[in-house]
Parts: sequence; C-alpha cells; structure tokens
Amino acid sequence: MEHLNDMALFVEVVKAMSFRRASEAIAIPTSTLSRRISSLEKAIGLRLLHRTTRKIELTEAGIIYYDRCRRIIEEARLAHEQLGEMLAQPTGVLRASLPVDFAVIYMSALIAEFSQQYPGISFEFDLTPRRVDLVTEPFDIAIRMGEQPDSNLIARQLATLPTYLYASPKYLENASELQHPDDLIRHECLGFPKSGQWVLHQDSEMTEVAVSGRFALNSVGMIRRLASLALGIVLLPAQVAAEEVAQGRLIQVLPQWQGNTIPVYALTETRLLPAKTQRFIEFLRERLGNSKTTT
Repeated sequence: MEHLNDMALFVEVVKAMSFRRASEAIAIPTSTLSRRISSLEKAIGLRLLHRTTRKIELTEAGIIYYDRCRRIIEEARLAHEQLGEMLAQPTGVLRASLPVDFAVIYMSALIAEFSQQYPGISFEFDLTPRRVDLVTEPFDIAIRMGEQPDSNLIARQLATLPTYLYASPKYLENASELQHPDDLIRHECLGFPKSGQWVLHQDSEMTEVAVSGRFALNSVGMIRRLASLALGIVLLPAQVAAEEVAQGRLIQVLPQWQGNTIPVYALTETRLLPAKTQRFIEFLRERLGNSKTTT
C-alpha cells in the first residue's frame, strides 16, 4: 500500500508516454517523477519502462503492471468520487437510535419535516431505552437525553430543554394549596424511580424538594398521560408537555419556577460523517434550539 501513490504516477507516465508531458499534467517536476518511477521499479525488482532520449516504451512486466495499476487507480478515483457525492448530496439509509418517549411525543413531527426536505434519505429507527453500541452495531447516530457518561463516542449537544411543573385542571381543583415549591411535599408527584428530589430555580433562588407519590415509572409518555388524568404533578420539558397544554389537559403551575434543564445529545462513533448524518444533526440542532416553549 505504501507504493499506491507511485503506482498512480506510473499510470500517468504511461498514459502520456512521456515523463515531460506527465509532469506538466500533474504538476510534478520531471526529475521527481523519474526518481519515483525508478524507486517503484527497484521495490518491484523489475524494469517497467525502457527509456531513451526520445521516447519510453513499456517492458513486458510494465504492460502487465500497467493493466493492473490502471484498474486499481480507477477504482480508487471512483471511490473518492462516490464518497464526495455522499458528502455533498444526502442519500442512503439513516440508521438512528432514538429515546422512545421523546421521539414519539416530540420528534415525530421533526422527522416528518426532515424526510420531506431530503427525499433521497430513507430511515431505520430503533426506539429503545438501552445504550446501543455505535461501534459494533449498524447505527449512524444515537440521540440521547441527559448528561452522558465519559466514552470514546463523539457527543454533540443539540439543545438544552427547560423543564416546568404541570398538572391537570381537575387535579388542581381538589388539591391542597400550591404557592411555593415546598408545598409539593403535600401533593402527589409523578416521577421516575429514585428521583426523590426535584431541584427548582427562580432567578438566583434554588430549592430542593423531596417529592413522593403513588406512581414512579420510567416512561415520560406514561407520566405525562397520568398527569393529564389528574393523578398528580409532573416536572417535564416544555416541548413534551406542549401538546397537552395546548389542548387544556395540563396547565403550568408555579410558572415562576423552573426545573433543571435537560441536555439533548447526538452521539456518533466518529467526527467524519456522511451528509445524511450531518444534515440530520444540523436540522435537529436548529429545530430543538429554536423550538418555542410553554412558560
């Protein structure tokens, strides 16, 4: 493989049947070109060209070698052109691992918009809570929420999602007074297992509240649904709660208080990305970063 460049030079010399014309075509000094071909012949152990002051001719070995080299160099050129087209024109199958609830609740509309912009891309989505292996599994990208553990993967932050408190009007009709985050200890709160404390901010003030409730589950979609059915208060990203708020099934409570923001990352195995993956990341970063939130 270390002789691949010299093979390409040999092909150019044979095509031109002249060191001078080849050197002019590829902008390499004739002396350098002659020295590189001589080095190639020495490495092979056979003379490839008969040189005279007036012309060059292929030896028997040169004829065989040129035929093979020409094919190899042409394949390499085509490979580079094809990869260049992939980089310039988004095409092919985009294989992505997505967070289940966030993808269904919020990303579906974004994916539909993206697919309309890039009709040359087809999609294979794996909605799973497990941490897929981007090195050994055939995924181009994984979208993940929350802080990510240190790894060899490339993590690009797409957005930070603000979180707020929501409850259904029916729940609030029958619930005790709620004027401050400390009042949450007397309310049913819906959350993830082991998330016993909610951190809330108002300007420079911060408070931690030990919350509890009858329901603890690992599905954002289910938490949102139970809240809309008047079973408690939830702390959700504004984007996730937006549809329920728009339809009146949830309303924001303690609107001056905000929970910790949730980062969203695009994880890839390498920084060198084909156009389909690069455009997907750029699209999500723009849409998630500019999405309107309910406050």
